[in-house]
Amino acid sequence: MSLKEQLFSALREKEVRMIEIRRYLHEHPELSFHETETAKYIVDFYKDKELEVTVETQINDENGIIVTIDSGKPGKTLAIRADFDALPIEEATDLPFASKNEGVMHACGHDGHTAYMLVLAETLAEMKDQLRGKIKVFHQPAEETPPGGAVGMIKAGCLEGVDNVAGIHVMSTFPLGKVYYREGEIQSARSFFKLTIKGKGGHGSSPHEANDAIVAGSYFVTMLQTVISRRINPFDMGVVTIGSFDGKGSFNVIKDQVVLEGDVRSMSEHARDIIDAEIKKVCKGVEAAFGVVCDLDYTTDYPVLYNDPAFTRQAAEILKNTPLDRVEAIEVTAPIPPSEDFAYFAEKVPSTFIYVGAQVEDKPAYPHHHPKFDINEKSLLICAEVMGSIVVDYLVE
Repeated sequence: MSLKEQLFSALREKEVRMIEIRRYLHEHPELSFHETETAKYIVDFYKDKELEVTVETQINDENGIIVTIDSGKPGKTLAIRADFDALPIEEATDLPFASKNEGVMHACGHDGHTAYMLVLAETLAEMKDQLRGKIKVFHQPAEETPPGGAVGMIKAGCLEGVDNVAGIHVMSTFPLGKVYYREGEIQSARSFFKLTIKGKGGHGSSPHEANDAIVAGSYFVTMLQTVISRRINPFDMGVVTIGSFDGKGSFNVIKDQVVLEGDVRSMSEHARDIIDAEIKKVCKGVEAAFGVVCDLDYTTDYPVLYNDPAFTRQAAEILKNTPLDRVEAIEVTAPIPPSEDFAYFAEKVPSTFIYVGAQVEDKPAYPHHHPKFDINEKSLLICAEVMGSIVVDYLVE
C-alpha cells in the first residue's frame, strides 16, 4: 500500500471524529481576535496526542497556533493553513449543533477547516518518518476582521524557512465532489472607508439658511459610480459599495452631518490604487461644490490573492493524478469576488488557495455569511484528502 493510500485509509477511519470536532466548534464560535477558547481547544487537541510536534501558541497575542511536523530529514518546508474565527451573525439554521453563543456563528466554514486540519495534522505526524522536510500547520485566527490574523502570524515569523503555503476553503454554493483551482489573481483586494460629511443644519422650510449634508452625501454616492465606469479599465474588475448612509433625522430638519461607510474591491493593485485616489478626489469635489467638510477615514487592507502559477499547477497535477473517491472533477474556477487574508501569505511566499465544493443535499444551499449557512460534512474528508495528497507528493522520499 502506498503512503497516500495509507493516509486515505487512516483519514476515512477518522471521518466521524472529524465531523464531531466540526460540530463542537460550530456550537462554540468566537469572533475574530477573541478566539481564546477555540485556540485552547486546538492546543489541547495536540497536547492530548503523544506526537512529536512543536506547538507555539498565542502568536503575537492573537491566538495563532503553529504546529511543526519535522520528518528529521532534509527537504522543503510546506505550510498548510486553516482559519478558525466566526462571524457576528445570529444563527438561523435549526441545526442540532447550532451556535450556543448569541449573535455569533460559524457562517463561513472555518469550523470545518479546523476540524479537517486537526485530524489531517495528527495523521501526517503519525507518518512523518516516511516523508522528507517539514510541515508547518498554521491555525490562523481572525480571517474575517481587518487587519486579519495572517498579518500577526507573519510578523511573528511563521513563514521563516517556508517554501510554499497551501490553503483550502469549503464553498457552500459549489457542488459537492468538485475541487477548484486557478492560477494568478483569484480573490479581490479590499479597502473600506468611513466618511463624515459636515454641513450646516436648519429648518426644512428655509434651506437657503442651511447647508444640507444629505444632499452633499447623495451627490457623493452618485459620483462614486463614475469612478468605476469612467476611471477603471472595462477589462479590470472594480466595485464600490455604500453599505451604510446614516442620515436619519426629523422630516422637517435639514441635517448638519451624515456618516457613510463604503466597501471597495478590485482584482488588481493598480485598479485599487486608482479607486482609492479617485474616492479622495470626489471628497474634495464635494467639499468645493457644497461648502461642506469631508472627514474621510480610509483603510486599505487585504491585497489581491495571487496563486503562484507554478505551485498551483503542481498542486493541480497532483490532484488530477490521485484517485479521490468522492471527487468527480478538478476544475479551473473563475475569479471569486470576496477578499481573503490568505493573500498576505501569498504576498510573501509562493502559495495556492484551493476550493472544495460543500453544497448541502436535500435542502437549500445558502451563501457564506448567511444566517442559514451550512456545509455538507462529506466535504471535510475531501478537504483532508486533497490537502493530504499535496503534502505527501510534495514531501515524499
